[in-house]
Amino acid sequence: MTAIEQELISTDQKIERGFLVGVELKGRPGLWRVEDSLAELAQLARTAGIQVVGQTVQRLERPRPATYIGKGKVEELQLLKGELNYDVVIFDDELSPRQERELEEALDVKVLDRTALILDIFAQHAHTKEGQLQVELAQYEYRLPRLTRMWTHLARQVGGAAGRGGIGGVGLRGPGETQLETDRREIRQRIARLRRELEQVRTHRRLYRQQRKQAAIPVVSIVGYTNAGKSTLLNALSGADGSAERSPRSVLVEDKLFATLDPTTRRVTLPEGREVLFTDTVGFIQKLPTQLVAAFRATLEEVEEADVLLHIVDITHPNAREQCLAVEETLAELGVAGKPRVTALNKIDKLLGERAYGLKVNPGELGASEAVRGVMALYPDAIPISAEWGIGLERLLERVEEVLNMAAIAIRVCIPYQAGDLLALFHRHGFIETEEHTPEGTLVEGRIPSRFLAAFRPYLA
Repeated sequence: MTAIEQELISTDQKIERGFLVGVELKGRPGLWRVEDSLAELAQLARTAGIQVVGQTVQRLERPRPATYIGKGKVEELQLLKGELNYDVVIFDDELSPRQERELEEALDVKVLDRTALILDIFAQHAHTKEGQLQVELAQYEYRLPRLTRMWTHLARQVGGAAGRGGIGGVGLRGPGETQLETDRREIRQRIARLRRELEQVRTHRRLYRQQRKQAAIPVVSIVGYTNAGKSTLLNALSGADGSAERSPRSVLVEDKLFATLDPTTRRVTLPEGREVLFTDTVGFIQKLPTQLVAAFRATLEEVEEADVLLHIVDITHPNAREQCLAVEETLAELGVAGKPRVTALNKIDKLLGERAYGLKVNPGELGASEAVRGVMALYPDAIPISAEWGIGLERLLERVEEVLNMAAIAIRVCIPYQAGDLLALFHRHGFIETEEHTPEGTLVEGRIPSRFLAAFRPYLA
């Protein structure tokens, strides 16, 4: 072996071996079976670069205050550590700082919860300045109450040194606590600075949205569960995937959870020729950490400001209905559940094979699996598509156009001839039923998106 090969081997990062733990609370069934939730946790772990070597489930009346799981399960994990040689334990629910500390002391390995794992994945996939700021803020807010656990590790190391003739623990307790408070103060200052920077981002986005409104371009926000195919759909609708090599306009597409994190906007032409903006935002997931919902408020405002939400569903996923309900829960938390909506059932090519390539695919043809029936019960008017193969996209855009039309307000206005720009705006973004030239101006009857009503109010007839 050459010296260069030895150097390459020595610098390889060790792959962490993870063991998963799920808890099912008796009498409090969730939307997800605990086994299905653990399967998703395993996918999250693999996305973060962790090799999953095993998992276990415990059914409890209530979580234990000290260790979340029972004493017997902790002992079982201690025995499995020698057998499986894991070096990180990942819990499917959020742990308190005390529970993390107690578990790490009992197992002598790193302990993570679902929130910490998602934060790590977000940190890997945030590429824009805005995304990095949002992830950093969420991480600091998550870690601040857990600083004590970090200093406990240091105290153990110092205690070992004291037993070998080093400085005693008594002399170190004061400086340790001082350092802890110093770190807490620095993190609070860092959080305050990040919030100020993100407020500047929100201001910039607000100005950008105002410019879009002045340009009178409708906005469609693509929402959905992570890995449902939002980025693939945006590429297909905007024509960014038309070559063998990746287009500069295309959005990263990977079969991973949260493969794309930063929002992307593309201009798309609807069948009747009207241009709209489609925006792809961060994917949703069950048990989405509250820190992320708060930290990503600047990004998720794109959802709040949209004219129409395009909800894309992976109809092939065995938990498709549960994923839809998780999306609905997040939309309700954002206060946008009542927005005009179009739902697309993606990946029908995997359900129908060659039959998916017909000009029209009826939802009833998608099969009788429990997952499909559950989704169709929620969204009977959903449009079957395949974003990857471009199936059903014309029909999907027609439905988006229909929903935009239904969201418009019927008005009758007499537009002065000197306000030709308003007439052009009506032609470009409204739906004219009658148009008549009178001595006072152009008399127009039709429908206009509600956000433009203020501009026409002085000329209502």
